[in-house]
Amino acid sequence: MGIKTALPKTELYFYTAVLSLALLWAGSWIIEASSENVNRKAFRENVKPGWHYFGRKMDVSDFEWVMWFTTFRNHILFALSGHVIFAKICSMLSPKNRSLIYMLYGSLAVLITMGWTYITLILSHCIILYSVALVKRKWLCFVAGLTSLATFKMEPFKTWQEGFATGSFDLQDVLFYGGCGFSIMRCMSFALENCEKKDGNYSFLDLIKYNFYLPFFFFGPVMTFDRFHQQANNPNLTRKEREMWNITIHALVHLGAILVVDVFFHFLYILTIPNDLKLLKQLSDWSLAGLAYSNLVYDWVKSAVLFGVINTVSRLDHLDPPQPPKCITMLYVFAETYVYDYIGENHDAIFKELLATICTFAVTTLWLGPCELVYIWSFFNCFGLNFELWVAKFFSLPPFSTIEKNLMPEAMSRRIRGLFNAVNFWQIVLYNVLALNSLDFAQLVAKRLLFKGFPLSTLSVLFVTYCGVQLIKERERKQALLDDPEPVPPTEADKQKAE
Repeated sequence: MGIKTALPKTELYFYTAVLSLALLWAGSWIIEASSENVNRKAFRENVKPGWHYFGRKMDVSDFEWVMWFTTFRNHILFALSGHVIFAKICSMLSPKNRSLIYMLYGSLAVLITMGWTYITLILSHCIILYSVALVKRKWLCFVAGLTSLATFKMEPFKTWQEGFATGSFDLQDVLFYGGCGFSIMRCMSFALENCEKKDGNYSFLDLIKYNFYLPFFFFGPVMTFDRFHQQANNPNLTRKEREMWNITIHALVHLGAILVVDVFFHFLYILTIPNDLKLLKQLSDWSLAGLAYSNLVYDWVKSAVLFGVINTVSRLDHLDPPQPPKCITMLYVFAETYVYDYIGENHDAIFKELLATICTFAVTTLWLGPCELVYIWSFFNCFGLNFELWVAKFFSLPPFSTIEKNLMPEAMSRRIRGLFNAVNFWQIVLYNVLALNSLDFAQLVAKRLLFKGFPLSTLSVLFVTYCGVQLIKERERKQALLDDPEPVPPTEADKQKAE
């Protein structure tokens, strides 16, 4: 069944109406639960005064989002605006040296923010991993990088290294671990690319330029060294047609997403409600399903906005950064490039896919910090990826493949595959709310939808999800047609001319 298979427009309109009404209905339940329980004891810590003129309080459970877009908003804007202005001036004066200018500005910003002892800690890890890179053994680069990363999760190394960060502001821990973790990942990317270099080695200055590029330093993404080195050292700074227009549109979209999230946090306390088990048990099945779904969507939107803002700045620097992540892990580029894709190759061999997913989530577990909840999250996500391949392989065997190919219309095949995708989507939701909320919340949602709410709640939620899956597939179909248009059949006039 090809990705370009279409469904009737009336059917798609029906799916749109069902999905819209279901989201509005579930949203109304969550709004009601948020408004009626705002003064509960369990809400006091995470629901604070917000829009006084509307009489609405705000869900502040995600302290990172609140700090980034309230307390430290002006500081972040000042630093990134300074980078853009400084980089633009230097690019005009000396385009060949712009990567060096980026490094100097980034180093100075990190120095002012975190102190010289933090810079010393980062440089020490860079020196160690650069030395390992000179050996040009990939397995040794992986071992050294993951060992360096583990030192931030294991005592006594963890406490000892935390002492290198000076200051006591609210985001210090986030900046400390973000800067250190991403620095090690960048060093690993550099080391692996150095192993591929046939003639000589990259210089230590190349590594420092790569690591201290400010927009990527604290929050990523992990733009691999080969791409960064090529693009940052390209003196040709011409832009494609309408590129600045597209950058402006992306910036406005991310600004709009920030405003939408702010509105939601004043009316839907989606992060606070899952922490109150007594209240959760009183909610309807639709409310619980909506809460689980909205938490997953919020986490994706959060990642997309944070990476999107940074990516917009890097695109102004004539870089082509990775796209926003589609999952909650922050290692999506590094893991896909150097672990998942490298080991799994085409992801169509069962054993290679199993090995690739195990290695990928082993790295991710180390990044997030080994603990029981992370182990459970990693296991189920690893199982889910492999289960998709197992099901696909099973149905590719006769007689299923023969029936689908010869006896089943393509539109019907798309509908059946949509049903399987709907089930898989809710597996993803349940796997990830483990990490986003708690094990108790994930268990409660699973019991309600699979057992207590069966069959009415279970089938209705799956049907709504199926509608959403088909709308996503329709968008993918249209994008596929734009990327690879189907050939237009010749007209009768063309045939006569050819004859």
